[in-house]
Amino acid sequence: MNYNSKKTLKDLVVSSKKVLVRVDFNVPLKDGVITDDNRIQAAIPTIKYLLENNAKVILFSHLSRIKSEEDKKSKSLAPVAKRLEEILKHKIIFINETRGAKLENAVSELKEKEIILVENTRFEDVANGEVVKLESKNDSGLSKYWASLGDVFVNDAFGTAHRAHASNVGISSNIGESALGLLVESEIKMLGKGIDTPQRPFVAILGGAKVSDKIGVIDHLLSKVDKIIIGGGMTYTFHKAQGLEIGSSLLEIDKVELAKEFLAKANGKIILPVDSACASSYADVTPTIVGENIPEGMMGLDIGPKTIELYKNILKDSKTVVWNGPMGVSEFENFKAGTVAVCEASAKRKADGGFTLIGGGDSAAAAIKLGFKDDFSWISTGGGASLEYMEGKELVGIAAIQNK
Repeated sequence: MNYNSKKTLKDLVVSSKKVLVRVDFNVPLKDGVITDDNRIQAAIPTIKYLLENNAKVILFSHLSRIKSEEDKKSKSLAPVAKRLEEILKHKIIFINETRGAKLENAVSELKEKEIILVENTRFEDVANGEVVKLESKNDSGLSKYWASLGDVFVNDAFGTAHRAHASNVGISSNIGESALGLLVESEIKMLGKGIDTPQRPFVAILGGAKVSDKIGVIDHLLSKVDKIIIGGGMTYTFHKAQGLEIGSSLLEIDKVELAKEFLAKANGKIILPVDSACASSYADVTPTIVGENIPEGMMGLDIGPKTIELYKNILKDSKTVVWNGPMGVSEFENFKAGTVAVCEASAKRKADGGFTLIGGGDSAAAAIKLGFKDDFSWISTGGGASLEYMEGKELVGIAAIQNK
């Protein structure tokens, strides 16, 4: 999809206007404390731009899923308001409601360069103890209500760009003017550079547990890439398709035929592990290294040392690397070697003038945790959205924004 025709933040006149901004403040919380504020940090450039241009800023975000009244007690955006205030060094008016007189009065009294953060949009998914999903199902009444609070809408939440919710598609469909925020604009530009107009050789690294999670990505990328490197649990469905023994490794038996079709269609582009780091159970123990055939009673939990060398050799000549999914159970200390090695090899490509992109999710978390945050050209903030972009699907939250 080409989103270059969409209005962006700098196409808007925002001075003295009430600007509704969908941000992604879906941060991890432990006992009410934010454990990772990367998503808040990612929204700062758009918020600062609006403040510098005298806008009245009204922020909307979800936080986790809300399935009960009990969920609301632990999933308020109040801690986010506090952290945002610390980062911006700017007062945040937190409204602990998603609609009603308190919110409306705060909006009507808002002055230029002031910021309101509205309570978790997904609180609208539960009413009087019942699951109603007004936000998640893009309820027209809620969409129109939120849109009525502002003059213009900016979508800067890439993490929900693939979802049609009231706070993104709903607002943009019911307001006079809409545009992409700076973060979403960068996401589209970088994903396009990595996937649609890559320098060659172009290598995709796909990991994770299941072939079924990556069907669309493999299908879409096969015609674009020079090589697809496979790791993670889905390795063993491909190995089964080749007639190899996989012991008690993860297997999607209903996807074996599809894996065979992919291997035939790929014509050598799909590269599979030649050895695995195994254990007799799903546990963080000292690994046993075995070749392509895994004996009964053993399961593959990471790529092995020969595969690491094979993959490093393929990556060292690449000009574009797109990575989505770990190579093994990277949360286990004994089974993270493959993910670390792929991360290091990919990161080196940027230093050599290549373009390196991580498509969010577990691989993004791994790269950041391992200290490689600044060694990639781009680390996407949206796992599901970047995955759907890699599948060639339309991102409805972006499609709903007005054209220039």
